[in-house]
Amino acid sequence: MSVQEKQQGIIDVLTLEIDQKDLVLYNDDHNTFDHVISCLQKYCDHSSIQAEQCSWIVHNNGKCGVKKGVFNKLKPICEALVDAGLSAVIE
Repeated sequence: MSVQEKQQGIIDVLTLEIDQKDLVLYNDDHNTFDHVISCLQKYCDHSSIQAEQCSWIVHNNGKCGVKKGVFNKLKPICEALVDAGLSAVIE
């Protein structure tokens, strides 16, 4: 691998890290644990344990980052969570 290829690889990694966003789920007073867990499994591809843990973090801390990725991949997931009645944003 040439020096130029290595440098390009480093730039690609740095660009990917800069473009990373967080899909954050916020606590609310009207959704049940079961609904939140179900949505996280359905839309974020969480395991049941991961979804339950995120639900407890949201409940206790007020919010939880539930998925990382580039904006274009997170946007439809965020919209699906919001459509399901959850409070989610991309930060």
